[in-house]
Amino acid sequence: MPENPGLGEQALNKAAEIGLSSQLDAVENLDVSVKTDPLKLVQGQVDQVTIEGEGLVMQKNLRIEEMQMHITSVAINPLSAAFGKIELTKPTTGKARVVLKADDINRAFNSEYIRDKLQSQKIKVDEQVMTIAPQYIDFRLPGQGKVALKAEVKLVETGEIHQVAFSATPSISPDGKSVYLENVEYGEGKEISPELTKALIDETSEILNLSNFDLEGMTLRVNSLEIGSGQLTLQAEADVEQIPTV
Repeated sequence: MPENPGLGEQALNKAAEIGLSSQLDAVENLDVSVKTDPLKLVQGQVDQVTIEGEGLVMQKNLRIEEMQMHITSVAINPLSAAFGKIELTKPTTGKARVVLKADDINRAFNSEYIRDKLQSQKIKVDEQVMTIAPQYIDFRLPGQGKVALKAEVKLVETGEIHQVAFSATPSISPDGKSVYLENVEYGEGKEISPELTKALIDETSEILNLSNFDLEGMTLRVNSLEIGSGQLTLQAEADVEQIPTV
C-alpha cells in the first residue's frame, strides 16, 4: 500500500502548531503548513513552512491581530521528522508580516505590567520628586504615519491629577530590532514633566519593540512600518534557528 504523501507533513504541521501555541498566552487561530514531498523529506529538505495566526497574545499582554510568516529552503533532520519533529540542521531566513490594532496596543498600555513600571518611576514636577499613578492611558493610531497618546496621571504625594498628550512618528532602529518615536508634538497645555513624557514615550517604544514578537529560535528584524487608521503593520525578516515543536 503506497504511503500517504501528506502524512509526514500533517504530523509536522501539528507538532509545530502545538509547539508555537505553548509559547503564547492565548491563541484564537494558528495554522502551520509544511510543504514538501516524501522523497525530499527523507533527504531532510522542506520547500516551505508557512505560519499563519490570528489573535495571538504575546508576552506583556500584547495581542497580535494577524501574523504571517513564510520560511523557504528549510533543511531539517530527517530522523527527527520521522517522529513528527521539525529540527533545523542549519539556520534559515523568512519573511513575516505582523498586524497590530490600536485597541490591542491600548489594552497592553493599561495592563498591570505597564502600570507597575510607570508607578515604580520617580519624576520631577516643579523641582519636586513625585510618584505617579496612571489613571488611564489612551493610545490611538490616527493615521498619517503617527501614533497619539493621552494619559491622565495622579501625583501620589499631592493627589493632583494631570493630563499628558502627545503625538509622534514611529521609526525603525538601524538594526531593525526596535521602534522609537521621533517628531514628538505635545497636546494643548504645558508639559508638566519632561521625565513623565519620556517615561510614556519609552513605554510606547517598549510595547512596539520587536523582541515582544520573538518566539523561541525565531527573531524578527523590521524592514518597514506602515500606520493606517487604527492599525499598524510591520514587514520583517525572520531569522530562524529552530521552529518550536513538541
